[in-house]
Amino acid sequence: MARGIAAAHVAADAEEIAIDIPMTRAREPAQEAYDAGAARIAAHLGAGRDVVCLCEGDPMFYGSFMYLQARLAPRFPVEIVPGVTSVSAAAALARLPLSAREGRIAVLPGTLPDEALRAGLLAHETVAVMKLGRHFGRVRALVESLDLTDRATFVARATLAGEAVMPLSEAPKEAPYFSLLLIAKDTDPWL
Repeated sequence: MARGIAAAHVAADAEEIAIDIPMTRAREPAQEAYDAGAARIAAHLGAGRDVVCLCEGDPMFYGSFMYLQARLAPRFPVEIVPGVTSVSAAAALARLPLSAREGRIAVLPGTLPDEALRAGLLAHETVAVMKLGRHFGRVRALVESLDLTDRATFVARATLAGEAVMPLSEAPKEAPYFSLLLIAKDTDPWL
């Protein structure tokens, strides 16, 4: 997806290194992919070439780049250009303030167990639940059980083609990987 966004800015003769990261709960397959990708990048850096890593959102916010950076930074200079997080993009699209004054905000992955999600939802004025995908039904049921449905906004594919913003009550049964919930208990922070 990042490649598609940057396509107009990639030189025709640029050599591209694709790093396929297995999306599994097991850590080792992903670690092996990061090791192999970092080795391929290190070969180019060692030869004096510049390398650019394309990322969606911010590279240091739930981004795969952080794992490459950890492997490369001890040997090579790394410059990180911050991006707009999906949480910020979704809030702007929904026109929903994330926090004000002493408000507390939490960003929680939907992959957490229900008890951890429940604790986060109860402890903060605003919560962004990311990584919905296959966890959406379970997360939605939890939000409903806490009587927070009317405070929840569903955002899918923020800033991308096909983006969608709607109250949780109107959201589809299934959610794409690039979707999140914004739950704002205090929707009028200006008082």
